[in-house]
Amino acid sequence: MSNSMDDVAKHAQTFFIIGSNTTEQHPVFGTMIRRAVKYRGAKLIVADPRKIDITEIATLHLRQRPGTDIALINGLMYIILEKGWEDKTFIDERCENFDEFKATVMEYPPEKVAEITNIPVEQLYETAEIIATSKPTAVIWAMGITQHIVGVRNVMDLANLQMLLGNMGVPGGGVNPLRGQNNVQGACDMGGLPNVFPAYQPVTNPEVIEKYGTAWGLKVEGLKGEGENLQPATFQLSNRIGMTVTEMMPGILEGKTKLLYILGEDPVMSDPDTKHIRHCLEELDFLLLQEIFPSETSVYADVLLPGVTFAEKTGTFTNTERRVQIVRQAIPTQGDARNDWWITAEIAKRVLNIRMKDEGGRMNENAPYASWNYKDASAIMDEINALVPSYGGVTHTRLEAGERLQWPCPTKDHPGTPILHTKQFTRGKGKFMPIDHISPAEKPDDDYPMLMSTGRVIYHWHGGQMTRRAKGIMEVYGEALIEVNPDDAIKIGINGKTHIRVTSRRGMIEAKAWVTDRVPPGMIYANFHFPAASANELTHAALDPTAKIPEYKITAVKVELA
Repeated sequence: MSNSMDDVAKHAQTFFIIGSNTTEQHPVFGTMIRRAVKYRGAKLIVADPRKIDITEIATLHLRQRPGTDIALINGLMYIILEKGWEDKTFIDERCENFDEFKATVMEYPPEKVAEITNIPVEQLYETAEIIATSKPTAVIWAMGITQHIVGVRNVMDLANLQMLLGNMGVPGGGVNPLRGQNNVQGACDMGGLPNVFPAYQPVTNPEVIEKYGTAWGLKVEGLKGEGENLQPATFQLSNRIGMTVTEMMPGILEGKTKLLYILGEDPVMSDPDTKHIRHCLEELDFLLLQEIFPSETSVYADVLLPGVTFAEKTGTFTNTERRVQIVRQAIPTQGDARNDWWITAEIAKRVLNIRMKDEGGRMNENAPYASWNYKDASAIMDEINALVPSYGGVTHTRLEAGERLQWPCPTKDHPGTPILHTKQFTRGKGKFMPIDHISPAEKPDDDYPMLMSTGRVIYHWHGGQMTRRAKGIMEVYGEALIEVNPDDAIKIGINGKTHIRVTSRRGMIEAKAWVTDRVPPGMIYANFHFPAASANELTHAALDPTAKIPEYKITAVKVELA
């Protein structure tokens, strides 16, 4: 998030929520928005094909066709430009590439957008007027925007909208993605992406490779070869961009992936096209799984290592608003479990020693962070302070003292940064990007005439490995439910029956139907919390070309009585 949650809740005059079931998936922040609407009179516009709970208090609910977000956003910007509501000063002083961007937007008049999105022209004009005149507007989204083959383009177009209105770098504005899990932000910050080191420093940058190689003792002189062929060699960190999760799995069948080390992830439940995932794991040479419970994926593990739960560890999470939060160990470590960082460090040391020995190299044990013999999580944070510029001032001491620190926080006397881009963007001027509407990868047809979207429900979390073990939760929501519109229920012939069969080009599930107008005609909604009826048995692995995220939100299906 470019802004903080409390800042948005306090200062936004309008909330534009698109592709986020905020009150169910981020209930604390959802409650803050509800209170702002109720007690401050803030306006709320929700764009979502489903009638999610937060639409009850919305000024407007736009029910766009799934996969038409870009057309909707472009249509709103067309009206803003048509009416002269854009922030000309912000555009002139802080942005570039406006003319090329505008030329694309002007190809999306309201009548064309209404045809693509199924949103009435009158609602488009009303929405544009509210977000342009009731400022600042905070744009909020989640995986309903990103889990498409145009996920990156969706996000870029929302950034276009906020720059057009001058809503960047101001209290109550900004671009505010709500992360799907509690430390997704922190994992990305620490280099959990295949193309960057921590703090988004490119793996292809020689200066960055030098920096980390020196600190970790991996830029060393040695000899390579055998016998008379020995040659001097320098060993250093790789500058190759790696694979994303969604590339690793098909890489197994292509011979590119031989081993997987999975920590706290359950791809059998969470990855698209479950049948294909199972086949890939069956063909994998070696699977090392580090987990707190025997998951659906653990069936395929060659080695299962016992990690620890959040309650057994001390460390930090970085949440969706870039705020680093300290977590303190509440209970003793159970059984043979060990801290995740300890397990990972011990494996890494052994792998590295073998590699260096085989290649004739050696570790520089005098390098500042070469040994990986951390005494605790605080020692790891010391290393982060030294090597990660945006976390330079985020120490356990400051967090324990109660300081609220949001990166970038480069020094130990820096207060943190609640709002990004207040004076300029990271790249200097913000660049408007011309973004065109692209249709989803899979569309309904005669064989699969309906559309399925997927997500979570408030009672369960992701693959359900924890929530399905909670008796109270299971008493409230103990089986998969599939939302079906009443009109479709009549066509299917449900008529008092309970279970339906849903089939896609990849698989089939059977589950109980929930007949509700939460979904529009022609669309069903399913979750992936229950192994016996997971929506990911049906989803497909078409990927966004940049982020490589699957298009979970749009799958063509056939629905009939079970």
